[in-house]
Amino acid sequence: MNVSEAVTSRKSVRQFLATPVAPDVIRRVLATAARSPSGGNLQPWHIHVVGGDALVRLKHVMRERVADAPGGEKTEYDVYPPNLHSPYRERRFQVGEDLYRSIGIERENRPARLAQFARNFAFFDAPLALFCTVDRRMGPPQWSDLGMFMQTVMLLLREEGLHSCAQESWAQYPTTIGAFLDLPADRMLFSGMAIGYEDTSAAINQWRAQRAPLDEFAQFIGI
Repeated sequence: MNVSEAVTSRKSVRQFLATPVAPDVIRRVLATAARSPSGGNLQPWHIHVVGGDALVRLKHVMRERVADAPGGEKTEYDVYPPNLHSPYRERRFQVGEDLYRSIGIERENRPARLAQFARNFAFFDAPLALFCTVDRRMGPPQWSDLGMFMQTVMLLLREEGLHSCAQESWAQYPTTIGAFLDLPADRMLFSGMAIGYEDTSAAINQWRAQRAPLDEFAQFIGI
């Protein structure tokens, strides 16, 4: 698989098969992803991979936690800017509508939408979970490094025949995940990721998020 194929075939998978991911595969992916760009070579990413019995325990913890605190805990950063404006507001609205439409959930069916969103916290049945954390003293430039690392991971997973779903939704439960991972006080949760083999029969995996055309986001100066 070349890079273009990895990029165009990558998508957010929201239903995985139970097929396990071999430990040597995820180790190889992460070791290679360490070549991701990093300003000043700080390499600010800290990665936790959870699977097997530990993942079963985490899912049990999250079932209880989501039931007790469906609105989440005190978040440490805004996943989206407050008062999201155009065109970003419309893009977020559209992707949500397309997702729920793919599984027949109407906009008015709020309980069903909340139930689907809660499936984030079971990693959409993926057999492997990844968490990316960062030192609290790092700033926005280092957070961009985290994004580049995670993107590299997701493309390398495609090379291995795997899929993923990056999940900033985990930012809603930083206290619970921090305790589960035994994070030091100077470390904060950035994002989670579900990893596994796509269930190609699942309706929720049959659609693709729209992308703006090139001329809408790019300007060419002098060429």
